[in-house]
Amino acid sequence: MYPLYWTTSKGGIFMRYSYEFKRKAIELFYQGEWPETPDGVRTDTFHKQIRDWVKLEQRHGSDINKCQGTNKYWSPEEKYELVCQVLSGQGLRAVAIVAGINSGQLYQWVHKYKTLGYNGLINKPKGRPPKDCKMKVPKTISTRELKESEYEELIRLRAEIAYIKAENEVIKKEIALREEKEAARLKAKKQRLSKRSANKAIN
Repeated sequence: MYPLYWTTSKGGIFMRYSYEFKRKAIELFYQGEWPETPDGVRTDTFHKQIRDWVKLEQRHGSDINKCQGTNKYWSPEEKYELVCQVLSGQGLRAVAIVAGINSGQLYQWVHKYKTLGYNGLINKPKGRPPKDCKMKVPKTISTRELKESEYEELIRLRAEIAYIKAENEVIKKEIALREEKEAARLKAKKQRLSKRSANKAIN
């Protein structure tokens, strides 16, 4: 049972693991054991990676660890939504697990956005460009020339909206509780008046 290969990126060096390696590591985790840490990898980092595999499998099924979202096409808008969640304060690993992708992949998207802005999230066309200019494929990707400050403002507003929504839910619960208490008070008052009326009728 060995890792598949090493790969480098702007975000650092990442270890790629085979599906068989992941499955064996997950099985050992459920047995309360850890596999041997590969050379060149910190033990705590490796254990965190295994816990991520377990959480991914629990949320998305065992097949998710075969590719971890690498075969899925992610549009710039979808990448941007995930990047916004990270930049607004949510944990990178938690966001990656919910999305079903490797945390290293999400880290790269965040890094590209911070470095190049929204344009850094646009997927580059694969393959060599055609030599004959007449055979050039028309571009289907349109860049959005927006200011960096506009994106930052959007992220801030989204975070504020999320906070306001949560605050509104708390207020709604408080109002409902007050209304419930008031209804109980009126009911008790009505019962007291009914008893008094009944006592007067008897006397």
